[in-house]
Amino acid sequence: MSIKHPQPKTEQPTTEQPTSDRPGGDARARVAEARAAEALRRRRRKGLIVGAAAVAVIVAGTGIGIAVQDSRTTSNAPYVAPANADGTVIVYGNPNAKNTLQVYEDFRCPICDELEKSAGPAIQALADKGTYKIEYHMATFLDGNLGGNGSAVALNAAAAALNEGTATFKAFHDELYANQPPETSDGFNSTAEMLKLAAKVPGLVTPAFTKAVQDNTYGPWVTKVSDAFNTSGVTGTPTLKLNGTQLNVFSASGTPVTQAQFTAVVDAALAGK
Repeated sequence: MSIKHPQPKTEQPTTEQPTSDRPGGDARARVAEARAAEALRRRRRKGLIVGAAAVAVIVAGTGIGIAVQDSRTTSNAPYVAPANADGTVIVYGNPNAKNTLQVYEDFRCPICDELEKSAGPAIQALADKGTYKIEYHMATFLDGNLGGNGSAVALNAAAAALNEGTATFKAFHDELYANQPPETSDGFNSTAEMLKLAAKVPGLVTPAFTKAVQDNTYGPWVTKVSDAFNTSGVTGTPTLKLNGTQLNVFSASGTPVTQAQFTAVVDAALAGK
């Protein structure tokens, strides 16, 4: 299935929640898709946005089918939040910084990856400099849209890294994006892959980290983080807000800003406070 990520010229591109193909020409297909969309809206109103049963629209020839996918990993473990988490938010940088950059991401989101590869070093550098602190608001909605559990598995592993420290989380976060598989492959849905990537972060792979990844220790926390994103009002990733105001971090053609351009965007936003 080809997943489309609209990139309107007047708005920055995002991976939208939910994502679906838009077939045309077949009236029955359009009706079926409309029914699927309405069913999803009803679930969202009930607070089950991209929850245990999420709808993915699958196009096959001239017909259309509805696939119900489990968007979360399961865990019998009690609720445990990783050390260094601020509720459902992950804070990187000086927690007392007077400015806050809110970053909304999904580890399976290819456009998040594009932005990370283009402006990521500058995003971190300004946090390290003290210009702002970063608040990461993570999502797993692509698991529901595309099927699988890669977003949730990656987020559980990231939580295990966060348990070791915020700098360790950030290093693992960067490794995930540096090695992001195609979004439709669900390549992150593998504890072996998580441990392989974690090995790239010095000192991260310990018995405690390995157990947390293999046992999905932070699965219940991942669910709460996902629920918080789903009720945040943000409908696509990546979304970046500086002190609550959304930043435009893509050109009119959909190209992510460079490091220098991102710094200029932040400087202009802060100058206009």
